[in-house]
Amino acid sequence: MADSSSSMVRLNIGGKKFCTTLDTLTQREPDSMLAAMFSGRHTICQESEKGYVFVDRDGKHFRHILNWLRDGVIPPLKDSEYAQLLREAEYYQLLGLVDGIKAAPALSKRKEDEELGTELTRIDIIKCIQSDRVRFRGINLSGLDLSKLDLSFVDFSYACLKTVFFSRANLQCAKFRDVDAEASIFHNATLRECEFTGANLRGAVLAGANLQSANLQDACLIGCSFCGADLRSAHLQTADLTNANLEGANLEGANLKGAKLTNANLKGANLQRAYLRHVNLRDTHLEGAKLDGANLLGAIR
Repeated sequence: MADSSSSMVRLNIGGKKFCTTLDTLTQREPDSMLAAMFSGRHTICQESEKGYVFVDRDGKHFRHILNWLRDGVIPPLKDSEYAQLLREAEYYQLLGLVDGIKAAPALSKRKEDEELGTELTRIDIIKCIQSDRVRFRGINLSGLDLSKLDLSFVDFSYACLKTVFFSRANLQCAKFRDVDAEASIFHNATLRECEFTGANLRGAVLAGANLQSANLQDACLIGCSFCGADLRSAHLQTADLTNANLEGANLEGANLKGAKLTNANLKGANLQRAYLRHVNLRDTHLEGAKLDGANLLGAIR
């Protein structure tokens, strides 16, 4: 935890211990999850011994993350290690580091190789969305950068969307039924009234996304980041939100009946009038969450 005299912060990342400063964690990437954690707006759990803040992630590459926050330098790594570091950068919502890694020569070459295996390119997508009705059903779009595009009403059902970059795209009313969008990035995307029934979104970054009234029923949302997302009136029945981060998310009126919330982070979330019948909340982090008017009949707390 932060020491008021020295601004020192002690972190335990998956068993590996690090010491840094509050300025390092908050200045270079002020919109990141780490900056939010130590902004003073949220309650954080720390170990009784020496005050380490525990984060349940692999600590292998966390030194590179700290060095990025200190110096803004991308480390020279092997191709496979860049992919691992990218995964961590996406989890912590370090968008500057994400962009830097994607521009690294080793990863850029791999992305070019991946795109050779896709059926369409970004240019193809742009040409397609100028039509009245667009369908990419069952198409392999893995690894494409579709950020900032207007993809509203597009049908992506059954498509392979692994590691697709959707940041700040408009996906209002798009259909993602039974897609594989593992580790995709939807940061600040507009996804109102989207259809994600049965989709695999494991590890996807949806921080700040507008998912109002979206249908995520039966979706695999394990380890997803929904920090600050708008999930008002979203349909999350029987969705698997194990280890998902919903800190500060707005779930007012959302239907979570039968959803799995094991070890989910709902700190500071708005769950007013949410439907939580028969949901096991025993291992869920609900510190500061608003539950006024929530339907908790049969919920385990």
